[in-house]
Amino acid sequence: MKRREFLTSSMSAALLAALAPTFVSSPALAADTIKLGVMIPMSGPAGLFGPSSKNCTEMAVEEINKSGGILGKQIEVFYADAGGSPSDALKNAVRLYKGEKVDAFIGMHDSAVRGALINLFKGNVPYIYTPIYEGGECAEGTYVLGETPAQQLAPVIPWLTKNKNVSKWYLIGNDYNWPRDSNAAAKDYIRASGGEVVGEEYLPFTADNFDSSLAKIKASGADAVLITLVGGASVGFNRAFANFGLDKQALRLGTLIEENTLAGIGPENAARLYSSSGYFQNIDSPQAASFSKRYYDKFGSDAPALNALGESCYDGVYLFNALANRAKAVSQEKITSTSEGVSFSSPRGDMTLTQGHVDKDIYLAEAVNGAFRVVETFGNVPSGSTCS
Repeated sequence: MKRREFLTSSMSAALLAALAPTFVSSPALAADTIKLGVMIPMSGPAGLFGPSSKNCTEMAVEEINKSGGILGKQIEVFYADAGGSPSDALKNAVRLYKGEKVDAFIGMHDSAVRGALINLFKGNVPYIYTPIYEGGECAEGTYVLGETPAQQLAPVIPWLTKNKNVSKWYLIGNDYNWPRDSNAAAKDYIRASGGEVVGEEYLPFTADNFDSSLAKIKASGADAVLITLVGGASVGFNRAFANFGLDKQALRLGTLIEENTLAGIGPENAARLYSSSGYFQNIDSPQAASFSKRYYDKFGSDAPALNALGESCYDGVYLFNALANRAKAVSQEKITSTSEGVSFSSPRGDMTLTQGHVDKDIYLAEAVNGAFRVVETFGNVPSGSTCS
């Protein structure tokens, strides 16, 4: 599927230069380093997530290197763009895997790219996949940090049904496996809550006119809309939704609407807009507050906003650190044999890897005056994905 290149207009020329297709984060280091490949979206519909993902990765690497590195070796980071088509991302990954011979990969990108990379790695290199996704990934050598539908939707849909008196859901997303699989799960949660699905549609990444979709939503009588659109498409849809006056008819729930997307939507277009996630930059915990302070102290008050996707890259580096220290090696064979039960500390709290996934707290937040305000917390929600 072709994708329209999307980068937010606020990106400066300096930022674009920093997001080159492949970038070594540190000056020439000694040969005896641990090489980490990091695949993040620097272009395409999810390009707005790239700057915060890169910043959070750099923070984690800097912290670990200052504390002595991994197994006494400094981490050397190589970035590559994963925002294009799976074939384009695959070419970039090959350059790191075969050319730079990186020891491990962290991926913050869509599920189609994940499938391409798993086919490339064939379980021979540690691969930590960090973003929100559809669940069920059990490939050898792949470790998953992202929220699943069982975490983002199973507790949230009943809560909205009870507390916001909604029952008629319209499902809209981009046309690939994450939205389709998420909505398949959502239908079960909606039915179990006594609701019904009154409409469902999938749009190409290139969609920029939503008039037809909005007319369908209005005619359906929906009082809730589940949004699984990505990046720029989500921004455009939510703006149009408010301009169409549909925020008076239906609330919106997004599972990929984070702080950068919310900024693009604008506070005037975010009435009755909710998001479900394992992290928001203003969650009330000492770990989150400390992380936020360090981030803005390092990158400045005008840095790309902290969000779940960017923060997941920070967690990805720390999970790799924990896996390597437990195994006393970076080889996939040794990490696999010791990975079960590995724990690490995160801005989200302490997390433990169980059968390739992580149970976690889930927050339901409402957009208020341009920021997310947590309205409910669901503790230690199971991922719903088990890999034996």
